[in-house]
Amino acid sequence: MSTADNDDNPPISMPDYLIRHATLRQLQVFEAIVRHGNFTRASEELFLTQPTVSMQVKKLADAMGLPLFEHVGRTVKPTEAALELYEACRDIFETLANLEMKIADIKGIKRGRLRLCVVSTAKYIAPELLGEFSQMHQGIDVSLKVTNRDRVLDRMQANEDDLYIMGQAPTDELQVEAYAFAPNPLVILAPRNHPLVGKKKIPLSRIAEEPLIMREPGSGIRDATLSLFSAAGLRPRVRMELGSNEAIKHSIVGGLGLSILSLHTLTLEGSDGPVAVLDVEGFPIQRKWYIVHPKGKELSVVAKAFLEYAVDNEPKIRERLEQLWPGLL
Repeated sequence: MSTADNDDNPPISMPDYLIRHATLRQLQVFEAIVRHGNFTRASEELFLTQPTVSMQVKKLADAMGLPLFEHVGRTVKPTEAALELYEACRDIFETLANLEMKIADIKGIKRGRLRLCVVSTAKYIAPELLGEFSQMHQGIDVSLKVTNRDRVLDRMQANEDDLYIMGQAPTDELQVEAYAFAPNPLVILAPRNHPLVGKKKIPLSRIAEEPLIMREPGSGIRDATLSLFSAAGLRPRVRMELGSNEAIKHSIVGGLGLSILSLHTLTLEGSDGPVAVLDVEGFPIQRKWYIVHPKGKELSVVAKAFLEYAVDNEPKIRERLEQLWPGLL
């Protein structure tokens, strides 16, 4: 048989039935449900109504000829067939993502997509970087996902985004490449009328006497705060835990307690806002912002360009912080 004859024949493993009866959208919906463990979060992520999600899954189950989920209370548990399908979905989506990246590379930096996932505190620095980069390359589509550190690590492990911004690069969790691109000092914040405002070299033991407002479990700043007090042999008086930096700042202004946050959380209010930075011994804690991606990951032309732009932008970010808060860097 000639080579030409071979080329006319489809692969032996061509899945004709699934190609005719299943769609990529159905697989996308199914994958999101398995990953989140429920229909609601999947529908929110994909901006679909729950009836639409349920209908897509039903059509996919009919195509497979097997049930895909078992309802256990208010959660859903994937069946054995669903787990096999889930692994196949991941392979399919990874292949399509690689294809998309190669097509974007062929088009060059004038076209393409950048998917950025950042820890919640980085929302004070990432949008500005992303906006400036988008102005320079207006043909690029960008997306920004903001969540806590644990969720960022989950997304990185699943290779859901191009790049990630974190206040501390993972060490044991994942093998990654990390690039420092901006200062990220941690400071102790108090309401402007607090008696400690204006005091010099306040000992950390004095701060331990004050009620403290903490970020939620899974936050990198929370971990840094607990490690700091533990290293000093102190136990903080945690008054409440909140999952939002803005909520924490409002709580500080309301007199509910002090908090340790990134100095970047105050960039909009500036140094004369309702929240003050305390002069505490050992502070600020000098940390860095990092752009991170899994080790060995092949970056698209767009992702490489953004990475280089962010690293080159470090002097500008430092200068802006030093103008607002001289002597803190």
